[in-house]
Amino acid sequence: MVSGGLEVGEKGMGYQDEPELLQEVKPRILDPETPNGAVLGSDPEVRLTWRRWVIVFLFSSYSFCNAFQWIQYGSINLIFAYFYDVTPFTIDWLSVCYMIIYIPFLFPVAWLLDKKGLRLIALVGSALNCLGAWVKVGSMQPHLFPVTVVGQVICSLAQVFILGMPSRIASVWFGSREVSSACSIAVFGNQLGIAVGFLLPPVLVPNVQDKEKLAYHIRTMFLLTASVASALFILVIFVFREKPQYPPSRAQALIHTAESEENAYLRSIGRLFRNVNFVLLVASYGLNAGCFYALSTLLNRMVILHYPGEDLNAGRIGLTLVVAGMVGALISGIWLDRTKTYKQTTLLVYIMSFVGMGVYTFTLDLGYIWVVFVTAGALGFFMTGYLPLGFEYAAELTYPESEGTSSGLLNVSAQIFGIVFTISQGRIIDHFGTRAGNLFLCAFLFVGTIITVFIKADLRRQNANLDSEQTRLQGNNNQIMNYGVCALFPSFPNPPQ
Repeated sequence: MVSGGLEVGEKGMGYQDEPELLQEVKPRILDPETPNGAVLGSDPEVRLTWRRWVIVFLFSSYSFCNAFQWIQYGSINLIFAYFYDVTPFTIDWLSVCYMIIYIPFLFPVAWLLDKKGLRLIALVGSALNCLGAWVKVGSMQPHLFPVTVVGQVICSLAQVFILGMPSRIASVWFGSREVSSACSIAVFGNQLGIAVGFLLPPVLVPNVQDKEKLAYHIRTMFLLTASVASALFILVIFVFREKPQYPPSRAQALIHTAESEENAYLRSIGRLFRNVNFVLLVASYGLNAGCFYALSTLLNRMVILHYPGEDLNAGRIGLTLVVAGMVGALISGIWLDRTKTYKQTTLLVYIMSFVGMGVYTFTLDLGYIWVVFVTAGALGFFMTGYLPLGFEYAAELTYPESEGTSSGLLNVSAQIFGIVFTISQGRIIDHFGTRAGNLFLCAFLFVGTIITVFIKADLRRQNANLDSEQTRLQGNNNQIMNYGVCALFPSFPNPPQ
């Protein structure tokens, strides 16, 4: 170094320091923006991936298969009762067992979902669904009714690994502007399975008196189901992924960066039960979904009572009920993504479910089966369309709690009410007729409507997305101002001595 020269960073004589204001506003060098608009080094990167559509449609497919196996007995109740030489009420229990099994296994499975993630739950659920379908194939003799019960119980256990997934898949894989639509698509598969479960069994298993021919037709249906379940299980093994590389929304990014201890499972459950709005939603959702489960299970019996010999049309009415609900679910999901009016939409759909149930009740016995098609379709549009609404409303009210836990509690409520309503309505129909049984459901839908009125629209997930976006925009504005000030008052290099 030359003697008398300036040291590195030393200012020459006669040089005046920059004013403090300019020193403070000197711009900070940032990393370039990412293609999706997130700034590295400030917020976590947010991206959407095409694989999200593969994941949601694959889940929807094996959920379809499991839902089909739930209703395949109920849609031809009297045929199975004749084949296995049991009462129709006994066959009803093959549907009710889906609801019973769910309740004790919810919390262990929700804990697994919270700790181990989506892929493990998807693998176990699709594997159990496949195993149960193959067990049923071995029950093709009238004395093997216990074997078909075992197969149905295994499928019921698979359902525990399926029902709580839609809102979790939507949140983990989809952006804030499509999360409600994604949840509707995930629920869509379950509803489509119920619809096909109403339509296909009466076609594949005709009402014949020869039990050998009946065994052949039932075996054909069970083999087709088992083959589809096996193919879907293989696809889940090779295609289903845990989560995308980057979070799809800022709300999900905040969850990724939060400490794991904060969302400990037991603490999360405690917070959920202290959330009054969520508790009210659990009650109202359970009442609506429980009515749907009872109506779906007993629909075949009710139609046949008033329209003897209309087995095929009974299945088609069930199909109409569920397909209309699928349309309602998709429309409500798109509507929520556009408007975010959770409270208003949920209340309107609930009121229309109550009105639709009343109209269906008083037109079922008019003697015109086309009227039953129309009223069942209108009822299904709102009652079945409510199911994904409840999942998404719960995710909003309980953010940042696990969607698997919140939706699981909704489903427990639905299963409990479904068991009570199915057994009670079945007994009421046997002793007092279908109108009394349907009025029983109307009364509880009215109670659910009243409860929905008192739910406050505390949209926490939406607020988290808005707050994060506003923070990001404010940071960008500050950076622009900083660069603008420095352009007006540039800092020059130190002058030589």
